[in-house]
Amino acid sequence: MAMGSDVRDILEIEGSEEKEDFMTKDALFNDTKKKKAKKNEANFKKPEGMHRELWGLLWTDNKDGPPIIPTDTCQGYKQMKAKIGQSRVRPWKWMPFTNPARKDGAVFYHWRRLADEGLDYPFARFNKAVNVPIYSELEYQQHLHDENWSRPETEYLLELCRRFDLRFIVIHDRWDRQRFPNRSVEDLKERYYVICNTLAKVRSTNPNELKMRVFDASHERRRKEQLEKLFHRTEEQIEEEERLVQELKKIEQRKKEREKKALDLQKLITAADSNLDSRRSERKASKKVVPCKVRDATTTPEATSIKFPDFKQSGVSLRSQRMKLPASLGQRKTKAIETTLEELGIDLNPMPTQEIVISFNELRQDIVLMNELKVALANCEYELQTLRHRFENLTPGSISELTTVKQENMAIGLPDLNPDTP
Repeated sequence: MAMGSDVRDILEIEGSEEKEDFMTKDALFNDTKKKKAKKNEANFKKPEGMHRELWGLLWTDNKDGPPIIPTDTCQGYKQMKAKIGQSRVRPWKWMPFTNPARKDGAVFYHWRRLADEGLDYPFARFNKAVNVPIYSELEYQQHLHDENWSRPETEYLLELCRRFDLRFIVIHDRWDRQRFPNRSVEDLKERYYVICNTLAKVRSTNPNELKMRVFDASHERRRKEQLEKLFHRTEEQIEEEERLVQELKKIEQRKKEREKKALDLQKLITAADSNLDSRRSERKASKKVVPCKVRDATTTPEATSIKFPDFKQSGVSLRSQRMKLPASLGQRKTKAIETTLEELGIDLNPMPTQEIVISFNELRQDIVLMNELKVALANCEYELQTLRHRFENLTPGSISELTTVKQENMAIGLPDLNPDTP
């Protein structure tokens, strides 16, 4: 059996010097036990620059971490919910009401608060009536008379406009075709807006503030006619239209390509002309007694697509590095330059003196420009032959007639007005 000391150890009861055979009430409930002193925890202070709300979320008075899920303690900025069942319910009553928007005096019933008894129907304020113009006998005879519209027909139109709030589709559907001739929606709209504009112009005192309602009936008729044609298209017509749209896109794309090619060709021609002019000016300057200033090896004409390395920084550099072709030139152009130099019998790496470097770079620029002009010329000749074949297929024998006329003109000594024809 367990001894009394064991029991006291389990219940954390301190034993006295004297032996106690029985446990007292005070000893059992540990009233005489000394309380353990709490350790002083570190008091953390709010860092400078941190907002008070953020610090409250990170470090509370109870040193608890922020909650994992949202909590609602009914304290804070949140509005308190209504407490149902603690106040008296407002009485409701089944009472009759009339709608001021109706002219027939119909009576309806609904539930309503007893305090609102006798008040107007709240939804009556949404009844917005259209202001349809009213004219007098004199105004009709002087300004509104029309040969195609009688006065009873005009009054019937205005009555339907008031009744159906200018919903002209409904007005056209409810039109009395037994009393009056059949009218289209455009005819009804045109007559109504002509009356409104005429009365506004007659009754206006300030012409500058006059607001006219514009309705183009002819445009509306054409628009609906086009929609009818579009709606009644056959499958063959739809396919033909899609094919024409694709052809139009191809034509526009070819046009853009031709314009781009023409622009590139013009740039090449301009570059060739500028190179030719610079060569002539250099030759004239070389014949003079005064020595001309040697051009820099890095100066290149525009549109040659060769940019030789430029060493403008301080330090030592080899002049042969200025003859090195850039990597952006491409292998095809580099191979073409090497082939042309071999045909001309020129060394690929000549002695890099200042004059040789300048002349060698200009030569390779001219070679690149010449190759680009050859490619452009070949493309133009190919397009010319293609156009000739198309023209011959469309109008057989026309090219031979043009050739005969050209030969006859040359025989009698007339100038050739179209040198491009064969």
